[in-house]
Amino acid sequence: MKNTRSSVFKRLVIAVLLLLSANLTHAQTDLKLWYKQPAQKWTDALPIGNGRLGAMIFGGVSEDRIQFNEQTLWTGGPRAYEREGAVKYLQPIRQLLFDGKQAEAEALAQEHFMGMKSNEANYAADSAAWLKKVSSAIAPAAADFNDSNWKTIILPAANGWETIPGFEGLDGTVWLRTTFNLPANMTGKNMVLSIGRVRDVDFTYVNGKLVGSANNTGNRKYTIPAGLLHAGENTIAVQVINFFDKGGLTTVKEKFAVYPEGSNAETGILLKPQWKYWIQDDNPPAYPRYNADYQPFADVYLQFPKQTLSNYKRDLDISNATAHVSYKANGVTYTREYLSSAPDQVMAIHLTASKLGSITLKALMKSLHKNFITRKVDDYTLALSLKVHDGVLKGVSYLRVQNKGGRVLVTSNNITVTGANEATFYLTAATNFKNYHDVSGNPEAICKKQLTAITHKSYAAIRADHIKDYQKFFNTFSIVLGKGINAGLPTDERILKFRETPDPSFITLYTQYGRYLLISCSRPGNGPANLQGLWNDLLTPPWGSKFTTNINLQMNYWPAEALNLSACSQPFFSIVDDLAQTGKQTAKEHYGASGWVLHHNTDEWRGTAPVNASNHGIWVSGGAWLCHQLWEHYLYSQDQDFLKNHAYPEMKGAAEFFVHFLVKDPKTDYLISAPSNSPEHGGLVAGPTMDHQIIRDLFKNCIKASEILGIDRTFADTLRLKYNQIAPNRIGKYGQLQEWMEDKDDTADTHRHVSHMWGVFPGTDITSKTPELMKAAEKSMRYRGDEGTGWSIAWKVNIWARMKEGDHAYMMFKKLLSPADVSSGKEKGGVYHNLFDAHPPFQIDGNFGGAAGLSEMLLQSQGDDIELLPALPSALAEGNIKGICARGGFELNFNWQKGRLQGVQVLSKTGGICHLRYQGKPISVDTQKGKTYRFNADLKQI
Repeated sequence: MKNTRSSVFKRLVIAVLLLLSANLTHAQTDLKLWYKQPAQKWTDALPIGNGRLGAMIFGGVSEDRIQFNEQTLWTGGPRAYEREGAVKYLQPIRQLLFDGKQAEAEALAQEHFMGMKSNEANYAADSAAWLKKVSSAIAPAAADFNDSNWKTIILPAANGWETIPGFEGLDGTVWLRTTFNLPANMTGKNMVLSIGRVRDVDFTYVNGKLVGSANNTGNRKYTIPAGLLHAGENTIAVQVINFFDKGGLTTVKEKFAVYPEGSNAETGILLKPQWKYWIQDDNPPAYPRYNADYQPFADVYLQFPKQTLSNYKRDLDISNATAHVSYKANGVTYTREYLSSAPDQVMAIHLTASKLGSITLKALMKSLHKNFITRKVDDYTLALSLKVHDGVLKGVSYLRVQNKGGRVLVTSNNITVTGANEATFYLTAATNFKNYHDVSGNPEAICKKQLTAITHKSYAAIRADHIKDYQKFFNTFSIVLGKGINAGLPTDERILKFRETPDPSFITLYTQYGRYLLISCSRPGNGPANLQGLWNDLLTPPWGSKFTTNINLQMNYWPAEALNLSACSQPFFSIVDDLAQTGKQTAKEHYGASGWVLHHNTDEWRGTAPVNASNHGIWVSGGAWLCHQLWEHYLYSQDQDFLKNHAYPEMKGAAEFFVHFLVKDPKTDYLISAPSNSPEHGGLVAGPTMDHQIIRDLFKNCIKASEILGIDRTFADTLRLKYNQIAPNRIGKYGQLQEWMEDKDDTADTHRHVSHMWGVFPGTDITSKTPELMKAAEKSMRYRGDEGTGWSIAWKVNIWARMKEGDHAYMMFKKLLSPADVSSGKEKGGVYHNLFDAHPPFQIDGNFGGAAGLSEMLLQSQGDDIELLPALPSALAEGNIKGICARGGFELNFNWQKGRLQGVQVLSKTGGICHLRYQGKPISVDTQKGKTYRFNADLKQI
């Protein structure tokens, strides 16, 4: 009887688990971002991508814009980034820091220790010659100069003239002219001309006479002598010379005005915002840059006959990676479907209508790159060719149409489709980039090959293969948290209501969207996700849309292991392989060290030297942090081949650098990291806490890897000796965890970086086994506050979850999902309408950090156990999850109700002992590879 009851109970539990699995699969179908209107701006548009080719879908009705990127299109080219001989300044910089002379140390480092810029050798002479040439041409300054053929521009442009159509990517010299009427009662007085901030140099004339010039980014206020003015119309002419990025009159608060000396703009004459302009020279010498910029490729425009429409809808289905537009016009329902296929390496746009012969449109391609050309390839194909202005890369894109019914006409400028039943456009793009030191690729041949391969393949087959390929990644994980009353609303409306109204399924959507984005921008065989993933529409994007390695690149891959997307980390491993090679030369030239080092930024050409400014660019722990994630992959996968052939060699190289680099602190005798920086905070210092946490982590993991692999015992002994000499974490006078060796933390400081929390998350330097340090870390977090940029908020979600403060973590999560661009007219950390994370502006790391934060609330495995629901927020009292991964090679399904675990299923992917813990109760099970184990709410095996 007893055995019968036990058997019945087991069957019941198994049935419940199967039902749970079925419910999870069903829940995967309700994963759409959707809207009732087309995108008005780039952060409204919807992203698609195949890991290499990405696009933003605007979904316009009379004109649809598809802005696209190809992952390898960057400025710059292969070059040396390290500065030869920098090492001879290392010890003097250290000594200045030891002597408390930070400013002097930073000045010396800025002059002699920073990496090499592109075009650095010849720029000064070339720039001076160019400036002399353009500034000598002053005919447009004359009051009677005929500017009737000049175009009109609206000023100021706060973010530079690059944001104005026709000025995209413009550097060089532009003349601006306007007039103002001076009343008779203001004549005979000196006047002040205020034109605000100018980027970079201006020569400002009134009635043909120079009244002022400056070469800085400050506000311009020039005195106009009374004798230059007359009653009636007076002419202002400004020659603006912009060397790089954000040119023109860029004031935000200052008013354009002429007013009596000693008065102010409010009492004077406000200038009209319409100015006439003439681009004098748009080809200045290439500006020296520390790093290259990721570039947009081009845009496809689909132009349709204008119609009155209804029932408009735009969506992105992240369960199958397809975007859609549908609407009704003149009784006909029109649909468009968009996808970016990894198996076929093409982007597809499929157009249908409910009435035969209704598809009529014109398709054309444009690019922001100067002097791009389009040409007819054949009767169905249009091509676009471009070359990056400041770099070695060139690109080619093909757009081919397949139609059913109707007519197709291709010219050198566009493709016209008339009266088709349906039409499908296939887009591909490529560059001559092969790797960071080889640019001998043939983009034309690549595009031809990709389109030839699908010549006899139907759209249905391409779509099916795309979905099958995508879902092999996406369907490894699912989560259901219940539905709220806003679940049926458009996405932009859900964002507005999320903070005030519970919407748990929105958290599900956001988390799965993070996974969708990672799959779409980081696929095996391609490059890693940059600051904007795969998507960028600007020639000079924020922070170059490059790889920032003092948290951002790393955060991009935080969800990969736990949320069952380990394969998407392969591009990350690939860039680490590259950086470990280029970083050797930087270690040698800047530090006289063996091994390899990476500072806080890199790019497509894999520079590793210190960049930007010495007060934040000299940060030595980028490579070591990347190695932490290599080790994490081993912990999750238990893949000893990966450890032996990939992770450990890079980890050892990074450790070799620090064995040489660590220096004894003259005040404490500890080994410290100097010179370095607590990322972007506090300037150049000796001994930032974060560095020491990361270096300890690196040494510890290298020692463990040495034991596992049975190699390098002598080197491991060296690391053990050094490990115990590294400066420990310190608790300061406010009970806080010190960010630096000195106890100088400011309790009012709310800086976005919380770098000394690295030891809490993602590291393990501070855990429940070090309760005093954990308490100090918590105090630091409370001092630092809950506001921040998007990625900073995401990091805080993870930190509070590690601290087992589930409700605080959830409160931060709600901030992460707050609207970035609808309140007070000023953007803030949160999300845009398309759920892109806002720094602001857009940075994708917050999307990935947020997704990782939710997993950290529900499962943690960084310690000795796999802990279930360690930081469950009270707001998420019910839910179930399938496919979440834990260190040790385990994959789990579990559910909870009323805040309590109901049951758990564990798949052992590699065998070994599984240690589970729930609410303080631990169990251990010796597992076999490939076998599944089930437990009830009390962790009793069933």
